Amino acid sequence: MAIRIETDQDLRAALDALAHRERRILGCRFAERVGALCSDARVHQAIAIGVDPASPPEALAEAFRIAKAHATRTYTDCGKDTDWMAQAEHFVAAAASAALAPEDVRRDARNPAWKAAVQARMAINCAMMEDDTQSESAEVEAQYALAREARG
Repeated sequence: MAIRIETDQDLRAALDALAHRERRILGCRFAERVGALCSDARVHQAIAIGVDPASPPEALAEAFRIAKAHATRTYTDCGKDTDWMAQAEHFVAAAASAALAPEDVRRDARNPAWKAAVQARMAINCAMMEDDTQSESAEVEAQYALAREARG
């Protein structure tokens, strides 16, 4: 029987049931879904490393540094003159960074895949201000589907 994920509470419970590696992969898949909103090829490469179950620890550490650096660099664009697409790009990198964060770097007990999901939704929300083809509800449903797939 397929697992039911129809609400954010269901999603959080499903994400909490995953092992760290599975959380990283799923969180990067969330970031990958909104990746078109980011123009930085290095962030795309970091996400690709994160979704690969065979990525070695050194590559994952470098991918985290790349995503975190881009999220930090683009953070200054948030809130000034409301460049919505620049903010969307920031949130894509933040989603990747959240998913790729090693266990010893995370400063709170929150699930990194959940943080990536929320950051990806923020990217969509920003893009919606400029692009009426974007849909947060479609993104939420896609995240639920990805989590169902990951849970088997």
